[in-house]
Amino acid sequence: MKTNTNQENSTPYDFEGMIPLKQAIPLGLQHVLAMFVGNLTPILIITSACAAMSDAEQFAAIQVSLLQNAMLIAGVVTLIQLFAVGPVGGKVPIIMGTSSGFIGVFQSVAKVMGGGILGYAAIMGASIIGGLFEGVLGFLLKPLRRFFPAVVTGTVVLSIGLSLISVGVGSFGGGSNAKDYGSIENLLVALAVLVIILVLKHVTKGMMSSSCILIGIICGYIICSLMPMFLSTTGVSAEGTEFVKSWVINWDAVAQAKWFAIPEFMPVTPVFDLRAILPVLIMFIVTAVETVGDISGVIEGGMGREATDEELSGGVICDGIGSSLAAVFGVLPNTSFSQNVGLVTMTKIVNRFALACGAIFLILCGLFPKLAALISIMPQSVLGGAAVIMFSSIVMSGIQLITKEPLNARRMTIVSVALGLGYGLGANSAVLAGLPEAVQMIFGGSGIVPAALVAIILNICLPKDKEVDKI
Repeated sequence: MKTNTNQENSTPYDFEGMIPLKQAIPLGLQHVLAMFVGNLTPILIITSACAAMSDAEQFAAIQVSLLQNAMLIAGVVTLIQLFAVGPVGGKVPIIMGTSSGFIGVFQSVAKVMGGGILGYAAIMGASIIGGLFEGVLGFLLKPLRRFFPAVVTGTVVLSIGLSLISVGVGSFGGGSNAKDYGSIENLLVALAVLVIILVLKHVTKGMMSSSCILIGIICGYIICSLMPMFLSTTGVSAEGTEFVKSWVINWDAVAQAKWFAIPEFMPVTPVFDLRAILPVLIMFIVTAVETVGDISGVIEGGMGREATDEELSGGVICDGIGSSLAAVFGVLPNTSFSQNVGLVTMTKIVNRFALACGAIFLILCGLFPKLAALISIMPQSVLGGAAVIMFSSIVMSGIQLITKEPLNARRMTIVSVALGLGYGLGANSAVLAGLPEAVQMIFGGSGIVPAALVAIILNICLPKDKEVDKI
């Protein structure tokens, strides 16, 4: 790892180098654009689930505070991950944010607790305990490292990338919940953003190439702003109701947002209930494995080497402690954002100062809602144009990790069974319908968890070949 500290000699590809602000700000901002919607969506889903079981007005009063806190906490925890505070933080080019991996478990917890403020408070209590538990796992990671060789972490990274591709394609079509999903307008906007990014990345040099994601998204904003001059902004659904098309930018949201707001400490008082804590603890074990995969992927994809024990341990500890801190502010667990892993592996921009600028911008969004509103109005098709290539880059990082060592029969078996059985079961969760609900919550959905579990078990059980048998 390069460690230049001289601004004149440093480049965006040096982790510890200081680069000029005119470079660092746009490079950091494109990380915020890549994760902004994903950082807020889990909170909207869980608060809506809790509100649906109780008095919705209770959550209307605190939802804005929770979203504001989510941006602030993501920025703070990212800075800790980048620079480390003692053993907390891996000093790795990772952006932290609200995890979507807990959504299934939290929806179940909300149902068990009867929803409402009590249900959300139980989720916060479980997150505090679970975060501390993951922090302890981080301290124990070095002796456990032998269970995570390149073939296992590479399979996890590959599963993460595969699970995100469908998300990226969904955004490419305008967002899976959009009434005009898959419309020609959405596809053309996303395709235009994708082409702009590819041209900038491979035809231009310097800042134009490094900031290709940011410039592509800005061009997407411009295209969507001009489209109403030529196309209708409304449509009629199959039920006969009129709706605003998903590529339309709602500038009113920016005008109505406040200029400044102080984040609220502990907007929900945590409740500690074993019915919520036990399933959440299991998910924190899973997210620790996913974080190991993310850090391995970003180090391999961005720096061309394997992650060290200290980087993995500090990263997982930060994941846990950051989640506990987030819960104190009413925010769901914070974890490494795979979207930004894809951005790093695609651009090779690992500069800590640049990523720190993105983290500071997130903190400012938590303090100045108008900034947050400007990003929150981004059409999904604009994000989708950038997402499809970023998420595919994670897949390639996983392949790079897997192939760091010669592929013999044993390693081929681990990868193929983990993806075929593990990822296949998780990605097609209906197959698990006959199993207990707790098992479905943990293993259903993305496919990352069962793929990781199968890879770890096979790596332990299959006898190691004495000689490398290349295939």
